[in-house]
Amino acid sequence: MTQSSGVFLLQGEHSLVPMEPGQFATEDDFQRLLSRFPELLVGDQIDPESPRRWVLVKREQPISTGELGASLWSIDHVFLDQDGIPTLVEIKRQSDSRLRREVVGQMLDYAANCITYWSLETLQSGFEKTCQELGRSSDVALRELLGADGDVSQFWDRVRTNLHAKKIRLLFVADVIPIELRRIVEFLNEQMDPVEVLAIELRQFASKDLKTIVPTVYGQTQATARKRASPAQRWDEASLFEKLSRTVGERELAIARSIYNWMGKSASRQLIFGTGKENGSVYPAFRPSGTPINPAYLSSDGKLWIQFGALEGKPVFGPIETRRALMEHFNEIRGANLREADLTKYPSIPLRTIAADPEGETKVISALKWMEERIDHA
Repeated sequence: MTQSSGVFLLQGEHSLVPMEPGQFATEDDFQRLLSRFPELLVGDQIDPESPRRWVLVKREQPISTGELGASLWSIDHVFLDQDGIPTLVEIKRQSDSRLRREVVGQMLDYAANCITYWSLETLQSGFEKTCQELGRSSDVALRELLGADGDVSQFWDRVRTNLHAKKIRLLFVADVIPIELRRIVEFLNEQMDPVEVLAIELRQFASKDLKTIVPTVYGQTQATARKRASPAQRWDEASLFEKLSRTVGERELAIARSIYNWMGKSASRQLIFGTGKENGSVYPAFRPSGTPINPAYLSSDGKLWIQFGALEGKPVFGPIETRRALMEHFNEIRGANLREADLTKYPSIPLRTIAADPEGETKVISALKWMEERIDHA
């Protein structure tokens, strides 16, 4: 008599079928299963308060090291959840000796390089290609992810913001998660905020032509769960300037107030406050041609951030020439030193740099007004 695994399938009321431990024949079988059924990533176990939902971006997504554009590695799967958090999945079978320690270094290599060299367009193009290969509409796939009220444009903006903030999720997936890997994952998950690190065990049980898969998530200690469950702070004018008052001097604070007043002076646009844990932010919501853009935001870290990278492919400042013209206006501020390479990135101008220029406040408001005029003209 075969010893039971402790997993049974109840057929009707009188038949109990014992399920025996099974294995995935190849790693490719494992990968294809997850591609077809991303719900196996058990979003309700990862976040019980707001269960994660998934859309597949790409299998075997290349990761460049930046050296001559070479793609040295590829990650098994990249998913996005409904909040636009890029989720990297590396799959290993129990029989793979790399599952215990080597896979950790492998995943950290992937993470470090993807947040450095991936752009929003990298994920968008991978997603579009995957949808084409599956013969489905990318719009339909996103509507299923976001729900009927979801805003696709805002979703991709959140993806871009998450990449910029290095807010990603790393998932180790295996048919058995060894205890050594569990301990490492718990440690990393406690230490790597805002990166979330988890392991998902997908045990397979079989009986003849029947198969059962039992998912279990590892890595969420009670301390980590409490930290991640704490609601994000929605900043406002009072909290933003209270934090700024502890970050910068009186001259810089006065410049911050001038920038904020310019942002809110038009009744036709909305001020959006961020939800950062450490730093607050605020920016004016422009919608040229109905497309939301966020060219610049003021942060409680004492900086004005210029979102050149987020403007690529968008109305008004999509062409690099218009971004270059905007950069030249900000470079009127002595010491700003924005460079050509910044036109695809997210540089910042410290308030102390603006304050050091006797005409810095006038120059930064002039640059912002020029930016606004270009948007209004469009």
